[in-house]
Amino acid sequence: MKDKIEQLQKEIEAKVKEVKNIKEWNDLKVEYLGKKGPISAILAGMRDLSIEEKKETGKLVNELKETVSTLFDEQRTKIEAKELEEKLSKEEIDISLPATKIPVGTPNILEKLIEESEELFLSMGYDVVEGPELEKDYYNFELLNLPKGHPARDAQDTFYTKGEELLLRSQTSPVQVRTMLANEEKEPLRIVCPGKTYRRDDDDATHSHQFTQMEGLLIDKNISLADLKGTFDIIAKKLFGTERETRFRPSFYPFTEPSVELDISCFNCGGKGCPLCKHTGWITVGGAGMVHPRVLENGGYDPKEWTGFAFGFGMERLAMLKYGITDIRTFYTNDLRVTDTFNRKEAE
Repeated sequence: MKDKIEQLQKEIEAKVKEVKNIKEWNDLKVEYLGKKGPISAILAGMRDLSIEEKKETGKLVNELKETVSTLFDEQRTKIEAKELEEKLSKEEIDISLPATKIPVGTPNILEKLIEESEELFLSMGYDVVEGPELEKDYYNFELLNLPKGHPARDAQDTFYTKGEELLLRSQTSPVQVRTMLANEEKEPLRIVCPGKTYRRDDDDATHSHQFTQMEGLLIDKNISLADLKGTFDIIAKKLFGTERETRFRPSFYPFTEPSVELDISCFNCGGKGCPLCKHTGWITVGGAGMVHPRVLENGGYDPKEWTGFAFGFGMERLAMLKYGITDIRTFYTNDLRVTDTFNRKEAE
């Protein structure tokens, strides 16, 4: 029996060394260590042996099982290491190859100007407030001193969605009125309202049915046009350069009295006159004025006690002027070449 066990061990050792993969390893292990294997057969035949023979044979079989199990474990470790090495060699990265360039996105030039403007106003103590784009006629017109029959309320100029009750806001001014009414304590206000606005217009190089406005409102006691002028000076110099000069020109808006056009000295010619400024030396960038007493009253403020000013800019127009863009549709084409161009210019 001893010779038989030694011969079996040599046979197993030889076959284990020839195993090349995990499947062969599993098959061989089941063949020799399984219930129907030769080792199990030896154990089953021990019932016919004497007590002394059983002791000796049992000891030899246990030693065989331990030796064979160790052989199988060692061979499995070798197989797994070899398979891992082969797998890694196939996935090896050639570090001498040039790296793949990953394109990096850049912000839209219009969004960049809006964020820059918001940061400016925040530094001046203003809050950024937003409101609904689908607006009621009551907030968009009536509370802003735009009575029934006013040309701006014409269906040819405004996108009405439900009779004359709901519309796509034609300005961000409704946000100002909503904020005034929500300020129950009637404390001083200092807000800017950026957002999309909509008007019936034919799209071309300088017009769009959708555009972005940023309107501002300041309400306090003893506010005058001088405060508006000082605020506008800061905005103009921050956005268009410290050498910019500003001026007011009389105008008319139903929600302000008096009303003014906001002009800055032409940054293209330095005020000498050029095609950009139509040889006037000045460029109009927005409108403003002192808040109309009726609008203050509609917002819950006593016009005898409170005064304020409001202003508004078309952000696309500011961006077109600042970056020399000639077509407003450029902002909505999603052409990455345009964004990359302006980012390079700013980097320079």
